[in-house]
Amino acid sequence: MGELRVAISGKSGCGNTTVSRMLAERLGIRQINYTFHTMADEQGVTFDEMCRMAESDDSWDRYLDRKQVERAMEESCVLGSRLAIWVLDAADLKVYLTAPPRVRAERIRQREGGSLEEVLAATNERDRRDHARYLRLYNIDTESYGFADLIIDTEQHRPEAIVGLIVDEITRRDLLPR
Repeated sequence: MGELRVAISGKSGCGNTTVSRMLAERLGIRQINYTFHTMADEQGVTFDEMCRMAESDDSWDRYLDRKQVERAMEESCVLGSRLAIWVLDAADLKVYLTAPPRVRAERIRQREGGSLEEVLAATNERDRRDHARYLRLYNIDTESYGFADLIIDTEQHRPEAIVGLIVDEITRRDLLPR
């Protein structure tokens, strides 16, 4: 086995970024975290503006997803993104992280501030918009992730434990690069 590519997906607040970073560190491989936040910074706009731009211009999503896959194909990596398990065909392990909407909203609120009810409403709306956009763009139903190799409810586990579960699966499948 030469290289290892792990794809991690889940809705906002499920821990994709945290788990991806920690897993990449633990495995000593690159984390790819190229997101709308990254693109917003590159374009000099707010994250919300970037999301609105993407809703009216499909080229932003396509650019983001293409860049992620291109970077993932360069070397062993952990790719964490909303669509990683769908777009990274070369992934050796596909992991989907879940958590109830209220849990996700509380995590986002802790990170970004605001009232829980406002964040919950915004999170639900973002989920709805993302789902519709991915269906329209790629015919990807983000509610259908049963094909993932590993599905982990992050409400039940701390990030360290989630990383442990993923490493255990990588080891069980004998995927560690030699």
